[in-house]
Amino acid sequence: MITIGLTGSIGMGKSTVAAMFADLGVPVFDADAAVRRLQGADGVLLAPIEAAFPGTTGPQGVDRAALSQVLHDPAALKRLEAIVHPAVGEERAQFLHDHATAPIVVFDVPLLFETGGNDRVDVTVVVSAPAAVQRQRVLARDGMTPAKFDAILGRQMPDAEKRARADHVVDTAASLDETRAQVSALIEGLSAQLGGG
Repeated sequence: MITIGLTGSIGMGKSTVAAMFADLGVPVFDADAAVRRLQGADGVLLAPIEAAFPGTTGPQGVDRAALSQVLHDPAALKRLEAIVHPAVGEERAQFLHDHATAPIVVFDVPLLFETGGNDRVDVTVVVSAPAAVQRQRVLARDGMTPAKFDAILGRQMPDAEKRARADHVVDTAASLDETRAQVSALIEGLSAQLGGG
């Protein structure tokens, strides 16, 4: 099995590329979706998060706005990560167990390099587009402001550095068909490696 770590900064098209991998038959583990499920209504992390950060959860799950107020404190962020990361690790292990016979699997991880997740995969793939395209995409989102966008970018490794560290780069500035062709070629190339070809 080859494990791919898929990452990319906000607005680069990572979710679109992850969906393309899935459409082409490659199982995809979405770390963000796992966190949302774990922190959603009846999620297993609600009680420990509420205990550590009183007033940050409710019947619908974690109140992201309330929790985000807490996380300006690096020590609080570390406490939250100590709750969340082991649970996501268990989900990841279950995903690998469920797809043990798959030749290739993808781990969709927004902060792959920032968290050292690149050390736990065989191949890294960065989804990228020019900064102007990225900015246009992100600012078109509901509730997004230039200040919010800049704050998010400030927490992410610069795109140029991600590209430099990646084993492969998928450029999403072109059409969806061209992006899909890049993903398909990548799968074929990795499959050939597995086959010894």
